[in-house]
Amino acid sequence: MNSGGPTYPLASLYAGDLHPDVTEAMLYQKFSPAGPIMSIRVCRDIITRRSLGYAYINFQQPADAECALDTMNYDLIKGRPIRIMWSQRDPGLRKSGVGNIFIKNMDESIDNKALYDTFSVFGNILSCKVVCDDRGSKGYGFVHFETQEAANHAIKSMNGMLLNDRKVFVGHFKSRKEREVEFGTKVMKFTNVYVKNFGEDYTDDKLKEIFTTFGKMLSVRVMKDDKGRSRGFGFVNYSHHEDAQKAVEEMNGKELNGKILYVGRAQKRLERQGELKRKFDQIKQDRIQRYQGVNLYVKNLDDTINDERLRKEFSPYGTITSAKVMTDGSQSKGFGFVCFSSPEEATKAVTEMNGRIVATKPLYVALAQRREERKAILTNKYMQRLASLRTMATPIIDSYHQSGYYMTVPQPPARSYYNHSPVSNMRPVPRWTGQPPRPPGKWCTGSVTRNKPNNIGTQTGGGRTDMPGVPRANQYKFSSAVRNPQQIIPVPCSMTRHQVVQTLKTSCVHIQTPEALTASVLAAAPLKDQKQILGERLYPRIHAIHPNLAGKITGMLLEIDNSELLHMLETPECLHSKVDEAIAVLQAHQAKECSPKK
Repeated sequence: MNSGGPTYPLASLYAGDLHPDVTEAMLYQKFSPAGPIMSIRVCRDIITRRSLGYAYINFQQPADAECALDTMNYDLIKGRPIRIMWSQRDPGLRKSGVGNIFIKNMDESIDNKALYDTFSVFGNILSCKVVCDDRGSKGYGFVHFETQEAANHAIKSMNGMLLNDRKVFVGHFKSRKEREVEFGTKVMKFTNVYVKNFGEDYTDDKLKEIFTTFGKMLSVRVMKDDKGRSRGFGFVNYSHHEDAQKAVEEMNGKELNGKILYVGRAQKRLERQGELKRKFDQIKQDRIQRYQGVNLYVKNLDDTINDERLRKEFSPYGTITSAKVMTDGSQSKGFGFVCFSSPEEATKAVTEMNGRIVATKPLYVALAQRREERKAILTNKYMQRLASLRTMATPIIDSYHQSGYYMTVPQPPARSYYNHSPVSNMRPVPRWTGQPPRPPGKWCTGSVTRNKPNNIGTQTGGGRTDMPGVPRANQYKFSSAVRNPQQIIPVPCSMTRHQVVQTLKTSCVHIQTPEALTASVLAAAPLKDQKQILGERLYPRIHAIHPNLAGKITGMLLEIDNSELLHMLETPECLHSKVDEAIAVLQAHQAKECSPKK
């Protein structure tokens, strides 16, 4: 690299292509010999905290940063060569294309370092990268010079030269929009014609005889299989665009030996795929517009409900154009779709049928949504809740807002089966808040928490004492160790351990096993406690799937309608699906906040 590097307001370097296990300490050990370092930051996933593969190193002096760039670029750290460049805070410089060149048809053995060494003789390089996939180099790359003059010099000197016995193309970088405009111009002046559906008995000469009347041809080729038989398609290349255009207009759709020919402009595979994708997307958008506001999603269906029964249940609300129960073979998947002829009929059906019991289950009915729409809604609700929680100035939120999803629920006073003691009871906070348990204190506290006999000696979580000399602790919340609310049994400090055990044994007659959570049981609970009850049932199941994100996912799913949450508790497949959607939302959010700067 030439002397006299670029001048930047900050002596900041970008280090990319890092091994996932590379830490700030490793980078400090690597770069500190170049000069004093102000800070090092490895960019990480906001949720999993895994490395994103790049970092920023800020030196005190630009000269030290330039020394590190010159002497350490592509050195190995944990077996991977690190790619160092100046940190470009202005995205306009990267997107302008000034000084940026494109190289293709490179040998697979050329890596970032080899490309850098080859082109550094033409000027200062801001960035250099060979595009790779899991199998290695894809045969092309980019070099961004500090000046346009250096880029022009590199193009003039290297275009058409041999690199590792392969002739490479070197030219100015063009954005996707520029390439599309250029490609559209070429499309308007095509000379190569694609012909198909002419049968297996045609040869090059026979195809040439048919198309020679339209003008001078440069080549005619019938594509053949391994046995030399015609594959039924080929290409005719004319000297002039007008002749090719005339052949397309005259021969496309013409019958030949009982078959209808297709004749059109020859396209590259990527172009055909792009065109088919655009057609498919247009068809998809038309279908979405056609069913917007009239297609209903119905789930929690009884296994006995089929298409006919589903149509019959919804027919009183309007004209049904289709009704379908989704099945896996002959077994119902528990959900389906009903499409009405007008939005008004669909709205009426949602109002009347949502929550109605059909056969043995309450239905969940809502307007059908695409997966992208559901993710967007879930993301929006999550961000709103997260923003509101970040504004809450409580010790719990301030200390743990990075580790869990928090939800405040009004807590009714707990009931005691014995006389009240000076210790007031508090219902435990939902366990999905991610709160750490309170450290155990002295065994004798004036009360004992009774959930299981092996809890003897643990201090009451979240209790409050009014005894002299004992500080009040009601401003803190501690998570429950079990799903059910804790019950407080007053125990005099003078009782022995044997007496405490006997007290707990005699109180066991008051313990009742929690009944199964059904729609009727949930409806009987106070409205303000329903989400709390659902959350206590959901959390352990989600924790079994994603232990590290159970708190966040539970809080997100509690935004969903209660009937749908009940269905998730009954159907593990549905719960797994919703958990996967929540994970996707969290990953999309963290990717947006931690998008790479390069």
